[in-house]
Amino acid sequence: MVHVYNCHPFCSQQIVQVEQEPGMVCCGGGALFVVATGGCKVEAYSVEREGCPLICRFATMGTVKSIQHSKIGDYLVTIEEKNNATYLRAYTNWRYQAEEKARVGVRLLGHLLRGASVRGGVQMEIIEIPLSERPLAVACCSITGDLLVGCENTLVLFTLRRQNQQSLQNQSQQILQSTWPNSQQSSSQSQGQSSSSNQNVSILDFERSVILHLPKIKPKRVALCGGYVAVQAELEVLVLKLDASSEPKTRGESSETNKADHLEDQADFLVLPRHQELLGDRAKDCDIPVSIEKTGLEDRGQYTLSYVLFRRFSPDFFQGCNVEETQLHSLQLYPLFTSNQSVSLEEPACVFCFFSLPTAGYLYSLKGGVELLSAYQYPEKVLEAVLTDHLLHVITKNALQCFTVRCAAVAARIEDPYIDTTMKACPPCSLEVCALRMQLFIGLRSVCVYGRHVILLSTADTETPEETERTTQRRGLQLKEHTMLTGIFLAVGIDPATTPALESLLSRPFLSRKWTISSPKETSSAGHGWNLYVVDTVTPLTLYQEMIEYSQRYAETNPQAQSLRHLLSEAHLLLRASLLQTSGQQQNSEGDPAAPLQTDADKPAEKQTAVQTDRQELEEALGQNCAQLGDCFSRGSQNDCHLALPYYRMSGLSVTEVMARNRPHPSSPHSYGAGFLFYLKHYLLEETEQILSQEAADEVIDIFSQSEPSQLVSVCASPSMVNMSPARTLRILQHLEDTAGVSVPLTITMATMMLLLDDLPQYTQLMERHAEMLLVYGFIEESRLLLHGGGGGQHTHIRPTALTRQLAKSHPGLLVAAMVALHENNKVQLEQADHIFKELGCENCLQVDFWEAMLMASSQDAVIQELLFRLASVYIDRLTNSNSDAHANAPHTPSRRKPLKSADDLINSCSHYGGLYPWLTVLSPAHITSSQHLEALHKLQSLLCGPSLSVGSVGPLLERLSEETLWGFSLHLLCATRRGQYDRSIEKLLDRCPQAIIAYANHQLQDKNMALWWQKLLPELCNRTRAAADNSILLSALKETLVVVAMETSPTEFLELIPDDGTASYFLPHLLACSQRHLLA
Repeated sequence: MVHVYNCHPFCSQQIVQVEQEPGMVCCGGGALFVVATGGCKVEAYSVEREGCPLICRFATMGTVKSIQHSKIGDYLVTIEEKNNATYLRAYTNWRYQAEEKARVGVRLLGHLLRGASVRGGVQMEIIEIPLSERPLAVACCSITGDLLVGCENTLVLFTLRRQNQQSLQNQSQQILQSTWPNSQQSSSQSQGQSSSSNQNVSILDFERSVILHLPKIKPKRVALCGGYVAVQAELEVLVLKLDASSEPKTRGESSETNKADHLEDQADFLVLPRHQELLGDRAKDCDIPVSIEKTGLEDRGQYTLSYVLFRRFSPDFFQGCNVEETQLHSLQLYPLFTSNQSVSLEEPACVFCFFSLPTAGYLYSLKGGVELLSAYQYPEKVLEAVLTDHLLHVITKNALQCFTVRCAAVAARIEDPYIDTTMKACPPCSLEVCALRMQLFIGLRSVCVYGRHVILLSTADTETPEETERTTQRRGLQLKEHTMLTGIFLAVGIDPATTPALESLLSRPFLSRKWTISSPKETSSAGHGWNLYVVDTVTPLTLYQEMIEYSQRYAETNPQAQSLRHLLSEAHLLLRASLLQTSGQQQNSEGDPAAPLQTDADKPAEKQTAVQTDRQELEEALGQNCAQLGDCFSRGSQNDCHLALPYYRMSGLSVTEVMARNRPHPSSPHSYGAGFLFYLKHYLLEETEQILSQEAADEVIDIFSQSEPSQLVSVCASPSMVNMSPARTLRILQHLEDTAGVSVPLTITMATMMLLLDDLPQYTQLMERHAEMLLVYGFIEESRLLLHGGGGGQHTHIRPTALTRQLAKSHPGLLVAAMVALHENNKVQLEQADHIFKELGCENCLQVDFWEAMLMASSQDAVIQELLFRLASVYIDRLTNSNSDAHANAPHTPSRRKPLKSADDLINSCSHYGGLYPWLTVLSPAHITSSQHLEALHKLQSLLCGPSLSVGSVGPLLERLSEETLWGFSLHLLCATRRGQYDRSIEKLLDRCPQAIIAYANHQLQDKNMALWWQKLLPELCNRTRAAADNSILLSALKETLVVVAMETSPTEFLELIPDDGTASYFLPHLLACSQRHLLA
């Protein structure tokens, strides 16, 4: 379906003052090229200046049958005929023909060493390009400047080469010196005479790089763009992709053409091909083989070929169209760059292929998957069509018409990965196209486009001699067909004269097609009348504004009309295409071929400023258009209401402005649209810095109380709603509770409103409605009742709510439990929770309680190790600070709040806290400065006694604690024991606290460490007792040690352990006990 809108895309037209009747035209590089009738002279006119003044004119070497301009290299290529022979020629430096009687150089392809270009002058050059077959069609690549020539059954690709004039002179001098030694002086003189300003002039040449053999297709038109090759026959289009690789392969010879394949062209009857459309990899299944013949001499790379697209049409003879009218035309490959690409250095982000029948046009996207974007149904027979960024221009016999295109929709999705998300949107590529208002002309023959200039060639509606001859031949063949088929029907007993439908069928030619073999139409030599128009299209911004004015008609009558949405989408794509074009204008201006002839140095800066201004205006218009599209989708159906969110975001409107645009009129029966509610919910769910005023926040509460009351809790918890009226909101929540019933999140929200009203008794009453665990579940369901921010991840700023601050004062245990639950349900990160407690000023109390609770709840090893290290650090800090406070005698130091969990609680409930070793009780200090000190000591000792804390990680921290105190000594002894340093620990314990040695040995020297009783402990006690015989503590420890040794060794081993200077009477009872145990065993 094609929509039709009465928007006029044209603003002005002018007639080019051409002296002779134009035969054909083309444009490019800011110029219009007119080939006069007879085809032996080309005139170039400037389409960018008022009145289209003449730039230059030059004669061609033959009658021009086809002409093309290349933007890269700024050269012209022609197919010419002379003396019944066809030639392919390229014209370079044609702009220098503006000087009267300027010199012209003629050379063959690849011959660069002779002529004025080497001697230092700049002149127009004609490059003869020899071919083995007659050229039928030619195309230039708009990206590389390469040349593609279509012959009878082959395609020849020529690569554009540039050589600097200085290097050419050096090569010429070397060759002359090696060939003619006496010419050294003359060559150096000519080199000195060359102007220094011409040393950087590039000399263009072509190299034949590859030949494609297509034995089953005869090219009528070809196209080339960034490695894509397209060829068009009468009813077939084939698109190939040529890729150059550096791996050398054996060169394949060109396949021989099977002459039998073309015998059907000689037949009197037409065999109809079936319709085919093969996209992507399926295109290789077409019946057109292609072989590669590589011919480049310098390029050692290997070309690989892949099929991209194949389309074959079967003409419908029963629609009033003959064979000639069903031929394809207007083949075009069109590249499109995104705003972050360099036109000169990168391949295009998108490549489109367009071709057309007289009644329909087809636009395909080739990159990233082949896809049919649009099919254009023409209201009448179209003669020619040209695709641009913004529009498709088509001409009929008497009109110029424009259709919209979908190129910008494809490019937008390639350029921005956030398209089609909740962040950004763009109309779909499959959006139906529309036709704009047409412009009437008389006798249009051809069309070409440069920028905003559409060039039209019209001639009088008279038949040429060739058309008269073709008409006579056609009528004769029609009569022959009619007579033959009438005889066939009469032979089987059917009289066509009695059946009007059958008589009408026989009046149409559909068997013979000899007369349909067409050749390019030539302009009548009679010269009955002609005109050459340059029609300027309006700027995209002007056309956009006209579309917006046109859309107001739909908005006034039916704001939800599909046509309104479609027209706004068309305007959106128009602006997107313009933004893509303005981003590339600066890059394109650098390669403008007319730049060297520019004399005003200020023009580039002025042009850059104008481009920036245009882009700013386009971006402002795009924001307005997104707002209008958001309005459409906000009131739309459930299927596409979600698009209101990205369009409103792209518009830059505040939520207050969006609410004002969607506020229903008092007399309107319509309520708030689903798209608007979708947008508002997402806005309130997100963590934005925009805070609504009280008036706007109360309006939001009213909107959801009317439309979706179930969302009121989430709405009230939004950070943007902090300015809402608590009393008013509380009444609405109480009404919701009366109608929907009691829920934990609703109760917490009502308690928050009471808190904001400073009604603490009512707040307490509401919070005591539910058990603590149910309240924790309520916070899990709506975490924003406690926390604001943090939606963007770990590093996003997060802050506590008023309820959180109150819980820290009145219900710290509930707050800690809720924070642990939020962390375990991925509602808050550990660092964010730390930030909350720092905001509350509880980093030394509640934060540590949170870490201890997290250690009990978490199952993630990385989190556990982090928490163990943090807690050990905190306990060490508390011990260090309390010790320094005691030495400083600071009695007025404020005491910390009592921890939620004591050391005994943690030992009983958390596996990471181990039970205190019995020998640690012996090392407990005689007097403790504070209960906090003792609690921190026991918790740290418990962590060191537990299985999870790594001693190596906290060892450096323990160095801050002195061993002078018993509790400090106990911690260092614990670390040494955990490291397995039992010998050293026994020595240090005997030095500092020998009364604890037996308790230490009974707990630590077990199982595999049992031998240390007699290998280490017994010798140490004997030595120390010998030195201090009156030490009762050592004697008691020695006696206990001998009891253990006698129980664990044999009598022989025990005898060996007794010291030589020992008293026999002291050791004899233990030896007897050992012997008796041995006998009993």
